[in-house]
Amino acid sequence: MAEPARIQVLSDDEVREIEEECAHLPDRKSAAIDAMMIVQRYRGWVSDESLHAIARLLGMSVENLDSIATFYNLIYRQPVGRHVVMVCDSVSCYVMGADGLRKAVEEHLGVGLGETTEDGRFTLLPIVCLGACDRAPTMMIDEELIGDVTADRFDEIFGRFD
Repeated sequence: MAEPARIQVLSDDEVREIEEECAHLPDRKSAAIDAMMIVQRYRGWVSDESLHAIARLLGMSVENLDSIATFYNLIYRQPVGRHVVMVCDSVSCYVMGADGLRKAVEEHLGVGLGETTEDGRFTLLPIVCLGACDRAPTMMIDEELIGDVTADRFDEIFGRFD
C-alpha cells in the first residue's frame, strides 16, 4: 500500500535509479546518500516530502536519513540557485586568504553565506575542505573545482555559468 504514495512523491525515474543503486549494495540503507543525490539531481534539493519518501523506499527512519543529509554537506535541504558556489574555509585555504576570498565573492555576487542571488543564479555556501590544499584558496561551483582563486578572475570564472 505504501508503494503508490511513494511513486506520487518520487518520479518513476527517481525510483528506478534508486532501485538500481540498491541492487548492488549489501542492504537498502547503504543507498541513502546515493538516493538523496539522485533526487537532488532531478529537483535541485531534497525537500522534507522527498526525504520522507526516500526513507520509506529504503526502509529507514526519516530521522536517520535526515541525520545523514545534514552531515553530508553536498546534500541541500533547502532550495538553492542554479549553481552552488562553495568557498573552502579549511586551515590551508584560510592561511592562503580564504577569508578575503569569501568576502570578495560575497561582494561580487551581492549575497552572504547561505543566500541566493536575486536572479536565482548562484547560492553561496561555505565548505570545510575541498581537498585541494596545494591550490589554495579554492572554491567549487557545482562540480568544478577552481584553485588559486583571486578576485581578478571572477568575471572569467562566474561568466562560465549561465
